[in-house]
Amino acid sequence: MNTSPARSPAHKHTHWPSDHPGPMLDRWAHAQLSPFTRGVSTASLRMAFDDWLTHLSHNPAEQLKLLQRAMQSSQQWWGFVTQAQQPHCKPCIEPPVHDTRFAHSSWQNWPFNALSQGFLLTQQWWQDACLGVRGVSPHHEAVVHFTVRQMLDMVSPANFWLSNPEVLERTQKTSGANLRQGLQNWLEDVQRWQAGAPPPGSEAYRVGHEVAITPGQVIYRNHLIELIQYSPSTAQVRPEPVLIVPSWIMKYYILDLSPHNSLVQHLVGQGHTVFAMSWTNPGAQDRDLSMDDYLHMGVMDALHVLGEVLPDRPVRAVGYCLGGTLLAIAAAAMARDGDQRLASVTLIAAQTDFSEPGELALFIDDSQVAHLEDIMWDRGYLDSSQMAGAFQWLNSNDLIWSRMLRDYLLGERSPLSDLMAWNADGTRLPYRMHTEYLRRLFLNNDLASGRYPVDGKPVALTAIQCPIYAIGTVRDHVAPWRSVHKLHLLTNVDTTFVLTSGGHNVGIVNPPGLAGRNFQALTRLHDGPYLDPEAWLQAAPSHEGSWWPHWFGWLQDHSGPPERPPTMGAPSAPPLCPAPGTYVLQK
Repeated sequence: MNTSPARSPAHKHTHWPSDHPGPMLDRWAHAQLSPFTRGVSTASLRMAFDDWLTHLSHNPAEQLKLLQRAMQSSQQWWGFVTQAQQPHCKPCIEPPVHDTRFAHSSWQNWPFNALSQGFLLTQQWWQDACLGVRGVSPHHEAVVHFTVRQMLDMVSPANFWLSNPEVLERTQKTSGANLRQGLQNWLEDVQRWQAGAPPPGSEAYRVGHEVAITPGQVIYRNHLIELIQYSPSTAQVRPEPVLIVPSWIMKYYILDLSPHNSLVQHLVGQGHTVFAMSWTNPGAQDRDLSMDDYLHMGVMDALHVLGEVLPDRPVRAVGYCLGGTLLAIAAAAMARDGDQRLASVTLIAAQTDFSEPGELALFIDDSQVAHLEDIMWDRGYLDSSQMAGAFQWLNSNDLIWSRMLRDYLLGERSPLSDLMAWNADGTRLPYRMHTEYLRRLFLNNDLASGRYPVDGKPVALTAIQCPIYAIGTVRDHVAPWRSVHKLHLLTNVDTTFVLTSGGHNVGIVNPPGLAGRNFQALTRLHDGPYLDPEAWLQAAPSHEGSWWPHWFGWLQDHSGPPERPPTMGAPSAPPLCPAPGTYVLQK
């Protein structure tokens, strides 16, 4: 007989009722703190540093090793300082391969060589201290290492006037004109930031005038998308239309920039009938738009309209970044339901397995997602500036500190390119959709695990039957190529995988004729053996130039004979307005 006292109801774990004000108060409080934390969960940071410090404090051998390395670094530095004033003094430490902060020849002169060497030794010691502490979780280790790296980068001697010899030389040559110009640049940037205006120089790239000018018509519009049909530029076209599903994180016209680097214009010139989706820029009123809405009102509605314009024609679908992930979901759902409208799928820098999403995972854990949910709950959306800031911190040396050095200390303004202007033309993300995206894909990895639901039933990428062309980029911080490569483990179709030079955007906006571009490509047949990323690197042939012609050739190999171009639109989808439409102009 159990004689233990019954637990009091007060001891039971209870949840707030759905209509209780408690959760709303918590969310409101968290949202008010967001401007002071720049959207970062302080709880997540604290847990990471607690994990690291606790394990380090319990490892006396690790502490002794770090003490020894600190003494060795000090001895190295003092040994260098005693020789630093001599010409051609050999450095005691070399900077990392991609670190160009101390590349200017004036950094070899005393006392700046001593400053840079001391900084690099300190940076090396902190890297040793943050990495490899036994017992620390990999995620917390990565967060600590990233945070410490950002703090060190912030205090680099290259960032300050008196400790940067290049700035001092420029100041002496110009009698301080560089600092005066830098102050003017800073004031202009502050004014533009307060007014919500784009960066200087973006006026030269107006949407519909200098960029996004490939001729076409908007033939369909719903609350979420405008569908553009581009005008043919050849007498005959391939029978299968191309549908582009862009990411809704940024505006679609990254694939239709200036005429010389517009992928859309090149596709049209290759004899393809091209359609592109242009997403709306959601506001607070769109807070309840879901991933299902983006699937059905986006991809599926667009496919329906294509069927009206070109009945019974299989579609060559192309998805970029998050649009590629959504396209993969759509393709799996269509295959599951016996829908055979897709002739092929091209995934551009798109992840389908999120188990190793790279440095972006630093900003995504349960605590951080909960914090973002509260921010989005308060506003109804995630602001584009907050998301852009996270991407900038992933490559802060190039995107933040070197820019501040150039603009504010050297007094220079680098010309803005069309890609940079596009990058500043951000969009918002609705509360519900972004919450589902982060939790289902990043945290739970539902798509790769066969748990992602579409219309109440899970989908599996193994159901896809059409050939796939997938592209990764070497220096991608958003969709690392090794993560994109995991598609090979999730599908059983002929898959051509391409790895191109460049990053998430530069590697994709890659027209023929640019110097220094190259790519590797290899096709795995549906019954061929799996090659892990390192084995793939060894096996895939290397090619000079752009990957675009290779993809164009792949599309033509999978296309039927040319025929007359279709009409613009259809009776059920008549032209509404000229491209690029109205949604792309929303601010």
